[in-house]
Amino acid sequence: MSRTRAHRTIPTVAAGVAAALSAVGCSSSTPGPSASGTTSATATATVRVAGTVAEGLDSPWGLLRLPGGDLLAGSRDTGQLTRIGADGARSAYGTVPGVVAGGEGGLLGLALAPDGRQLYAYLTADTDNRILRFDPGPTGPGPATTVLTGIPKAATHNGGRIAFGPDGMLYAGTGDAGRREAAQDRASLGGKILRLTPEGAPAPGNPFPGSPVYSLGHRNVQGLAWDARGALWAAEFGQNTWDELNLVRPGVNYGWPVVEGRAGREGYADPVAQWKPADASPSGIAYADGAIWLAALRGNRLWRVPVDGGSPASYLDGAYGRLRTVLAEPDGSLLVTTSNTDGRGEVRPGDDRVLRVTLH
Repeated sequence: MSRTRAHRTIPTVAAGVAAALSAVGCSSSTPGPSASGTTSATATATVRVAGTVAEGLDSPWGLLRLPGGDLLAGSRDTGQLTRIGADGARSAYGTVPGVVAGGEGGLLGLALAPDGRQLYAYLTADTDNRILRFDPGPTGPGPATTVLTGIPKAATHNGGRIAFGPDGMLYAGTGDAGRREAAQDRASLGGKILRLTPEGAPAPGNPFPGSPVYSLGHRNVQGLAWDARGALWAAEFGQNTWDELNLVRPGVNYGWPVVEGRAGREGYADPVAQWKPADASPSGIAYADGAIWLAALRGNRLWRVPVDGGSPASYLDGAYGRLRTVLAEPDGSLLVTTSNTDGRGEVRPGDDRVLRVTLH
């Protein structure tokens, strides 16, 4: 089943991009180093679900492609890893130790080191959210090494997306764990985007010396992606008013809980795009074809946001239920996971699934 008509558009993001650049001392006509070389994007896209890559998954959250070509999916609620072959066959790949699932917590993001030799997992443990590292073996991960502890945990707002950036550093999106003030507290790891070395130390060049904090003022970051220019984008849940897609710069404050959505208030960066939570509730994002593609949970759709301006448009509206993770493939297609078995969706035959989405 495919949907090619946009369900809804929202105002152009060009002003949002300009505001985001202005907030960090750049202009849209003369962007900074990480915002140069914009790839042109058309105003609309033809989106088609080409098929189901895998089905029958339990509460999938993290998804990555292993060096040999298989996919690896993590189950939020069980902590289990599932290997998915080219034919869609599923096989158990072990269980991440120490996962204490509950509410929105559990086994969350997965990432592979740039050299493919180590697997990283963001998980909710007994007392906190943390990041572990493993050597990926032929039948499962090896012994765990702790990379980072002390990320606040709660039943909600655990963040959880991790990804390696073009600079080889590990980035993590965290949530405020229901403690709003944590997002503005630079001493807290909650409500932040963190930038770490692969070993878990604060990365060289971070805006606050000796700190892993890269940006602050976030409520619940579940999406991280870099565009063709090397610019970092992040998606986060708002409270009751606005969900956000932000163009992230080091040391910048994105406002929560002082502001939510576009406020034009000095000292806080406005989002590039914003949605009512019923239309989005965004989780994973990926960059492809000149745009950020954003998976919407409550919104039950896939949003496309051109990075060089233009109106965001939605696809697959309601066709597959809640959407959690988006993975860009080398051939230009996307892999999109459904999230209907997470306790908040309507479970359909075959759920949960990994869908292959083609773009034209």
